[in-house]
Amino acid sequence: MGDGSSTNSKDKKKKKKRNHRGGGGSKKKMTHEQLLAFKSVTEWVHLDQPSSSSSSSLTCAASCLVDDFGVQKGVGRGGEKVVFELHSHSKFSDGFLSPSKLVERAHINGVKVLALTDHDTMSGIPEAVEAARKYGIKIIPGVEISTIFSPSGDSEAEEPVHILAYYSSIGPSRFEELDKFLSNIREGRFLRAKNIVLKLNKLKFPLKWEHVCRIAGKGVAPGRLHVARAMVEAGYVENLKQAFARYLFDGGPAYSTGSEPLAEEAIKMICNTGGVSVLAHPWALKNPVPIVRRLKEAGLHGIEVYRSDGRLAAYSDLADAYGLLKTGGSDYHGRGGHNESELGSVNLPVLVLHDLLKVARPIWCDAIKEILECYAEEPSDSNLASITRFGRTRVFKGGSPLSCGQDLIDHCLPLWLSTEEMEDAGIEAIKLKLSNVSVSKGGIQVLIETK
Repeated sequence: MGDGSSTNSKDKKKKKKRNHRGGGGSKKKMTHEQLLAFKSVTEWVHLDQPSSSSSSSLTCAASCLVDDFGVQKGVGRGGEKVVFELHSHSKFSDGFLSPSKLVERAHINGVKVLALTDHDTMSGIPEAVEAARKYGIKIIPGVEISTIFSPSGDSEAEEPVHILAYYSSIGPSRFEELDKFLSNIREGRFLRAKNIVLKLNKLKFPLKWEHVCRIAGKGVAPGRLHVARAMVEAGYVENLKQAFARYLFDGGPAYSTGSEPLAEEAIKMICNTGGVSVLAHPWALKNPVPIVRRLKEAGLHGIEVYRSDGRLAAYSDLADAYGLLKTGGSDYHGRGGHNESELGSVNLPVLVLHDLLKVARPIWCDAIKEILECYAEEPSDSNLASITRFGRTRVFKGGSPLSCGQDLIDHCLPLWLSTEEMEDAGIEAIKLKLSNVSVSKGGIQVLIETK
């Protein structure tokens, strides 16, 4: 038995939910705080586009409105919505698109900043960076690291936890150390996928290991999604959802663990290599509170809170309780279908983006200094390659290859750091050390492109 008041209450909840998803709500001009945040964020987004200026950022911000949830909306021709996509996958892990096709789709969807976060590999970053130049998109080199959370050494209660890592535009410091860490996880993924196939074979599904590897692609560590695709192609299940729901879910009849590191170890590795760590999709965890508590102690910076259907209040409160950044992303794989969020579909409020960059930029600045310092101390080909690992150095100036290390720094720093960040005493000391270092050693040349 219900009365009119309860019906009205339900209607209000439905309306509130629609508004939360961006379907309505009042719109108003940005507050002063939002204007300043928008200016700061857009200046960082356009660092590698010298034609942009602070005045244009302010003009752009002035022509924007925000809805009740602080999401910026472009208005008219001068308006710009700064879309960050912080969680995406390519063919280099379990995505369906190549990095270049992913970047193209991001551009079509209005994304300005794209983090490629493939599982346990950064191999797709160079292709993404190269493709992004065509569209003026900024790439955040990222990775989603597969880990295990073990409460007090209780193996029975172990739970898979994924940690997102975000790095500066020239990548992690101590790259080799991180790469070895990720390589060990990828090797474990091969063993894990083989075990899953064996379990499926015992369940009377004669799935071939070669079939899974062919779907994964050469050199790609197979994941559950590759196994699921093979099951669909072989006709054992109707679709990917059914494969996971019946056999491949965590703890399912064909589920298997790999050799994932403890979540705390991954976070410490991210911190030691100049990255920002974020707990991915906490809503998939059975008991997120003790996990967040322990990972915060290990150095966790943030937690995913925003999805395409809006902000999840429970995880927003959890982030507040432990002083963590709030982020979000589509977790786009390109598989299609109604169950997948579109690339760039998650609305991150400008204040959330500003808070993220406020924490991330000093970390990234220190990582850039560490990489440059290594080259200044030992100007070897390998240390030079560390600077240009994720794409050929792009400098908008005609002429021949750069002649010395200081030229490299002078021309490249504006692509990575703000004017204020470049005035750091450590940067000035590195420039001095590099003034007599040639960058044309051993056949390696840092080319100058003309715009």
